[in-house]
Amino acid sequence: MAFPTETVYGLGADATNPAAVARIFSAKGRPADHPVIVHLGHPGQVAHWARDVPDEAKRLIETFWPGPLTLVLRRASGVGDYLTGGQDTIGLRVPSHPVALALLREFGGAEAERHRVGLAAPSANKFGRISPTTAAHVRDDLGDEVDLVLDGGTCEVGIESTILDLSRRKAVLLRPGRISAEQLRAALGSPPAAPDALAPRAPGTLESHYAPHQPLRLATSEGWSQALHKASPRRAVLALSPRPARDASVMWIDAPQQPHDYARDLYANLRALDVSGCDEILVEAPPATAEWIAVRDRLGRARSG
Repeated sequence: MAFPTETVYGLGADATNPAAVARIFSAKGRPADHPVIVHLGHPGQVAHWARDVPDEAKRLIETFWPGPLTLVLRRASGVGDYLTGGQDTIGLRVPSHPVALALLREFGGAEAERHRVGLAAPSANKFGRISPTTAAHVRDDLGDEVDLVLDGGTCEVGIESTILDLSRRKAVLLRPGRISAEQLRAALGSPPAAPDALAPRAPGTLESHYAPHQPLRLATSEGWSQALHKASPRRAVLALSPRPARDASVMWIDAPQQPHDYARDLYANLRALDVSGCDEILVEAPPATAEWIAVRDRLGRARSG
């Protein structure tokens, strides 16, 4: 089934059932070596999924769970390759959306903390495409391939969780999200490192991801007027700058000026532009500052070429 989280809608299946998880991969068209995140109803379940959990992880769990932070830890004995893409690590998080928590706790039952229980749940859309932030987005993408969609309204955060690797000696930020590097630094006592060649593969970190069907082009604010002039006449636009007089774009969306608001609306805006009848999507790139890192990451992977 698909269910809402505070980030995006997830396509969930019993994480202990290889056949159920295989249906996720089939419905999404997801590569078999791409790991999935296991969603838990209780922080106490971590011990059933991970081994050698460091003190830093426990501190982050106390600070940010339930919430939009995924921790990558060394997987426990018996956790299958079908979840981890063959790696020795597993991504775990406890979401904060009330519908997701109710589902996870009902699924696990009263004894959940004593057993290995969880839902494997990547985003509920075709692999590599724009993530869903409403139940309607899920149905548009997956149709009858998903048995049930729990409608929990529009996702509050709107982009995927921050992913932090704690499987080695140093904390490594694999994917930026609502939980910022500065927040992680404050909790850890030192800033997380950037990924290196030994970093585990993580969801949503391929060079091309979150992509609309129509080609998407980014332009800086400094070159915005020139980019508009050179763009296709059948362009659709997402911009922080105001719309010029007599602009002939097929669709123009005024983007929110604040990073969290922009992130919340990003995927819905890209979907609207994608089906507007345009032949190109032109996006004014947000500022290259720390508070915009997660949004810029998603746009950078969604662009064409």
